[in-house]
Amino acid sequence: MTRLWRSTSVRLALAYALLLVVSSLTLLGLVWWNTVGYLDREIDAVIAADIRAIGDRLQDFGLAGAVQTVQERVDANSDKKAIYLLADPFLKPLAGNVDAWPLKIDRRLGWHEVALVYEGQMHATRLLHVALPGNFQLIVGRDVQDRAAMQAMVLRSGIWAAALALLLAVAGGLLVRRFVLRRIETINRTTAAIVAGDLGRRIPVRGAGDEFDQLAATINGMLEQIQQLIEGVRNVSNAIAHDLRTPLAELRARLEDILRRPPDRDLAFDSLGEAVADIDRLIGVFNALLRLAEIDSGLRRAGFGKVQLAPLAADLAELYEPAAAEKGVRLSLETMSGLDVSGDPFLLAQAVGNLLDNAVKYTPAGGHVRLASGRDEAGRPQITVADSGLGIPEAERGRVTERFYRGDAARGQGGVGLGLSLVQAVARLHGGSLALADNAPGLRAVLTLPAMPDSGTLDRNDRPGRMADA
Repeated sequence: MTRLWRSTSVRLALAYALLLVVSSLTLLGLVWWNTVGYLDREIDAVIAADIRAIGDRLQDFGLAGAVQTVQERVDANSDKKAIYLLADPFLKPLAGNVDAWPLKIDRRLGWHEVALVYEGQMHATRLLHVALPGNFQLIVGRDVQDRAAMQAMVLRSGIWAAALALLLAVAGGLLVRRFVLRRIETINRTTAAIVAGDLGRRIPVRGAGDEFDQLAATINGMLEQIQQLIEGVRNVSNAIAHDLRTPLAELRARLEDILRRPPDRDLAFDSLGEAVADIDRLIGVFNALLRLAEIDSGLRRAGFGKVQLAPLAADLAELYEPAAAEKGVRLSLETMSGLDVSGDPFLLAQAVGNLLDNAVKYTPAGGHVRLASGRDEAGRPQITVADSGLGIPEAERGRVTERFYRGDAARGQGGVGLGLSLVQAVARLHGGSLALADNAPGLRAVLTLPAMPDSGTLDRNDRPGRMADA
């Protein structure tokens, strides 16, 4: 019973049952009060009319007229509900259908509700006692036994209804508890399996669209995100161990060789320079990981402000023109003015810079890299970096944004596979997306960002003059 009472569903059902009982009894009470009030007003009006008539006959025709009137009304009382008693100043009955003056009334004038014996039976009555001229005492009333019986019936009905409502509420609470506990037990089993290490388990959705399905969908989404994060951490750990092992081993071998066979001064400085380069490479990897962790945490949102994409693209094109020209790659720029987004200008510049760096790196001499800003079909701002290089096979495009992942085309090139991961993280931080597509030949990377509210009407402004031809 203690466990049953602790059940939220049972307590909720009992609360609703109590509310239903109170509401029903309140409604029943109002109906009864209005009904009884109406009947009492009707009875009181009839009684008052009879008293006035008897009083008028007494005043006009004396005691004999009043007695005659009372007797006529008694004889005409077909339903036997009317009560009449005319008495002298000493409360001795003179006329009526009651044998003796009621002791419960005595000489108290006004309205009375008493149990009265007349015609050999006890009846609940409503009476009016008045004093007539000559100090004659008159009682006129009605038998309200039917009203008392109806009141008792209503009371019994209310008690039975309340008991039935409570019984149904308890039964309903048990059914609801059984249903709720079944769904909750499913959630508990799933989460217990996940705690035990089965990260692929999900809460089943029945398709009813109820609150439990919505909760299951929300929890499944959370579990999916947690699984991705855990797998990401696992993959990052494996990738770090794999990608850092080689430069660390090379650095150790180089330093060990210097210790074992001290070279001359110039060779020693060259070896130390290579060691410093390896250390810088390792520091760059850790800095990139720290930057990704900072982006994933969302801390950089605090520094969001208005960013104009056209000037940002122009500055990046100017920054990468020398590198493209040195490699013999043509870099062109097309911008649209008025493309304003809310974001971090440094992160956006780094993301687009990573795309440009990859495009220039993997485009052979004589190729073309195009940097453009514009809008998509839905009106959202976009930055596109398209090249005529090696491209990325369609089977690998879904994985190149994973940290430390490097496709076949990246073998032998510099880098550790964090560039596109950072671009993806920046896009996600800004509520945007990164899409990779075939440029036939080459790769087209599209960074889509949400537009700033009320950014106004924008006019296209191509800038073909900002090109670097090799």
